[in-house]
Amino acid sequence: MRRATGDPVKVLLHRHRELCERAADPLEIAAGLEACGVTDRAVARYRHRDVFSLAEELYARVPRDLSCTPDGARRPGGDRATGSEPDADLAPVPGPACAAPHAGGTAWHAGGTACGAGRGSLRRRGGRALAALLPAAVCAAVCAAALAVHARATGPLLIAVTAAGAAGLAAALVLAVRSGPLRAPRRAPLTTWAATLLLVLYAAYGDGLLDQLAGTGPVEPPPPATAPLLGLAAAVAPAALCARLFAVRARRRLAVSRALDDFTAGVRPLLLAVVALQLVALTGLLAAARLVPGTRPGALAPAVALGALLFLARLLAVYGFPRAGSIALGGAAAAQALACLSLLAGRLPGCDAAAVPVRRAVESWGAAAVPGAVCTAAALVLLGYACAVLARASAHARR
Repeated sequence: MRRATGDPVKVLLHRHRELCERAADPLEIAAGLEACGVTDRAVARYRHRDVFSLAEELYARVPRDLSCTPDGARRPGGDRATGSEPDADLAPVPGPACAAPHAGGTAWHAGGTACGAGRGSLRRRGGRALAALLPAAVCAAVCAAALAVHARATGPLLIAVTAAGAAGLAAALVLAVRSGPLRAPRRAPLTTWAATLLLVLYAAYGDGLLDQLAGTGPVEPPPPATAPLLGLAAAVAPAALCARLFAVRARRRLAVSRALDDFTAGVRPLLLAVVALQLVALTGLLAAARLVPGTRPGALAPAVALGALLFLARLLAVYGFPRAGSIALGGAAAAQALACLSLLAGRLPGCDAAAVPVRRAVESWGAAAVPGAVCTAAALVLLGYACAVLARASAHARR
């Protein structure tokens, strides 16, 4: 006859002790337990009704050292024995034993620190806002410069201006996604950047090139469609706002939820609402970009689908799932390149059948049907994956 375990929570605490000691609140423990496979259905063996109540007991049973800091404050998470640093995101909690002898000085110092922190926070927010608006400003300047040069000169000068503008726009985009709500915990691999570059280039030149390949053949480089580029660059700012909105509301939902199923049921509609809000903003910006004097309009639907694909890929990367976005971007870029290559291969002797599907699609629905279908399919796959992984509590734990 086996002896039953007297305290199953103690066994679980020993197994996840590092997680419980490092957590700043019970929510992080609940997210970590979910990531390890502990669900609401599995907590009955620990004599709890859900993961959140189990996490609260684990958090309460782990000993912590609330040591006093030199400025008369205590910070949860500081541990002299392990050498761990306090969480910088947590506000200092005044310690009565440390602050009582110097109450006046501590209050003055805390007030000065709060004012300094407020000014620093405003500066950081202003810098992030400027970084999000920088791609649109750079893209508008490049379009204006290319229009002025194209009216007076062609050839090497126009190529130089276009290359310099592309490099400046790429630098602005990198700066925008490496700060603020669009910042990912890990840098994106070169394959992701290469796929993004190919998709943006296709948005500018792809439809014209596909028309030429489906017709008599390429004669000269088609003129770029600048309106989709301007609209996509301007959509970086609302993308940052939507990512911030999703993070704040999901964290708030996690704080009030009492079960993982309850949290999942609330976060999935939130994600769909945020994606819909980004699509509305993106569509409006793309439509407005077509009205800018000097821009060359392009098809609206493929640009909207591409913007949705880029937003979902970045949102997944922000929460630690970059591989799915990289695969979707690479697959979309490869499919668009394959469509152009199939038309080229159809010109070879005996290879006419290779170009039939793409040629019929272009003749029936236009060249914009190819990127529209490809990017829409990739975006829908990413949306389904995001609804599955971003509805987990572990995705919203402190990073």
